[in-house]
Amino acid sequence: MVWIPETFSKGGSQVKRSVFMLLIFLLGFALLVSGCVPNPEPVDNQTDNGDQAENNDQGQSGEKILLLNNGQEPTSLDPQIAFDSYSNNILNNFMEGLTRLGPDHTPEPAIAETWEVSDDGKTYTFKIRDNAYWSNGDPVTAEEFEYAWKRLLDPETGSPAAFLAYLIEGAEDFNAGEGSRDDVQVKALDDKTLEVTLVSPQAYFLSIISNPSFFPVHKATVEANPDFAKKADTLMANGPFVITEWKHDSEVVMKKNEYYWDADNVKLDGVVWKMVSDPNTEYQLYQTGELHTSGVPADLSEQLFESGEVQIADQSGTYFFRFNVEMEPFHNQNIRKAFSMAVDRQAIVDHITKRQEKPAYGFVAYGFPDPAGGDFREVGGDLQKYDPEEARRLLEKGMEEEGYTQLPPITLTYNTSDEHKKIAEALQAMFKDVLGVEIELANQEWGVFLEAQKNLELQFSRSSFLADFADPINYLKSFQTGNPMNRTGWSNEEYDRLIQEANMEADEAKRFEMMHRAEEILFEEAPIFTLYFYNRAYLQKPEVTGIVRHPVGWLELKWADINN
Repeated sequence: MVWIPETFSKGGSQVKRSVFMLLIFLLGFALLVSGCVPNPEPVDNQTDNGDQAENNDQGQSGEKILLLNNGQEPTSLDPQIAFDSYSNNILNNFMEGLTRLGPDHTPEPAIAETWEVSDDGKTYTFKIRDNAYWSNGDPVTAEEFEYAWKRLLDPETGSPAAFLAYLIEGAEDFNAGEGSRDDVQVKALDDKTLEVTLVSPQAYFLSIISNPSFFPVHKATVEANPDFAKKADTLMANGPFVITEWKHDSEVVMKKNEYYWDADNVKLDGVVWKMVSDPNTEYQLYQTGELHTSGVPADLSEQLFESGEVQIADQSGTYFFRFNVEMEPFHNQNIRKAFSMAVDRQAIVDHITKRQEKPAYGFVAYGFPDPAGGDFREVGGDLQKYDPEEARRLLEKGMEEEGYTQLPPITLTYNTSDEHKKIAEALQAMFKDVLGVEIELANQEWGVFLEAQKNLELQFSRSSFLADFADPINYLKSFQTGNPMNRTGWSNEEYDRLIQEANMEADEAKRFEMMHRAEEILFEEAPIFTLYFYNRAYLQKPEVTGIVRHPVGWLELKWADINN
């Protein structure tokens, strides 16, 4: 998809030194009065602990305080470490990159006021706004973007999102330990000018740099304290809001950032993010006015859809399962495919999730136009299917290949959630009914689960993928050899080659052909099977307007409002 930014400019004069020093003094005083906020660690899911009364008082006092549910605590608020929706929805609203996705889901100027592109489409020169400041009053500089992007790629950082930057010249080699930091073609030409050179013209570049992984960090803070993201007083904002309070396992509180360059267009006074993992509890809080939005509990979905209360927004992402191909019995391709074919995806979306999702028969979701005007998913077709008879045949064949008279014990692991549990139980029943195979179920809290999956400690586990930018390559890069998103132990030389060549290919028709072939290989060898494509079925109070839910990207509150 080709992103074309809107023409946008916001003027601002240079702050005089005397005024600037006064602002620094006032901010310092405010920080002393308001106190400090602890920074999040990966923690267990917890439900609300009854602290919402204070926030409702805030709303009743005339302030516009938006009450949302984040589901659980962020994994991290370090932009180069965070790489999940629990973290990025919050990061996206207290920080900002060079571009931000606008209400029409296309990238528009943010911390970068303008940019120029070279004739060959490979070099971008960004102009940083003169009125872009951190929440401590320091100006945001081009050097801080250079520092953050190279930090993202530094092997010592260990960022799971580093691969997103591989479209930059020298990035992949540096991240792989085969090149130097200086080889990465990101350079601050002066305090307000950043130059970036890509390996090839990429239509989605302005979209990808709106991702939180490309947000700047305050260089002086990070250099002084490598654990800056573990202390609230070193978490500084450059976006629409600042974090003022953190009650672990309960809520994050934000207020409007008066230092934000576009503060005049931020209508909310603040945001409260609850940490409620149970969808029924979330809905109850919505009913009592303690949340402004809610998901749709499966048990109530039919009546809520019939009532017309439910709104549906597009969301580009896939719910799927990973096989660990380094563990028996899933080292066998035919056994993996047998388990995939035993799954009735339509039954699960009809009877378990009940949000009108589309069953997934490929990995890349709908919504990515190809050069000929088609949709990538429709052109690629169905790459897996529900076929009980073929599933039994493949299981028998795989067992013969391995000399099994019965399968080794199998455990399906999911992260703690009532819905994940129901889906896992449905799969357990399908495997027993179709294949005659008994499997065990296990659940782990999110942080523990994520670490175990990354370390290839789980035999068979649930997963999800939400697109980071609007191109099929974002999905398919995940299964390259060594990619931190792979988490299956699977490797295929042809697949790796196709993705690498697609990264370099400027001819869009050829690039799409490469990506289609790569996806076919993924399902031929079946280190994963998919269940459904995400959508956003939600409830929202009528007085709330302006929340932007990007199909690709994160929740936007910059333009949100409450019409009391």
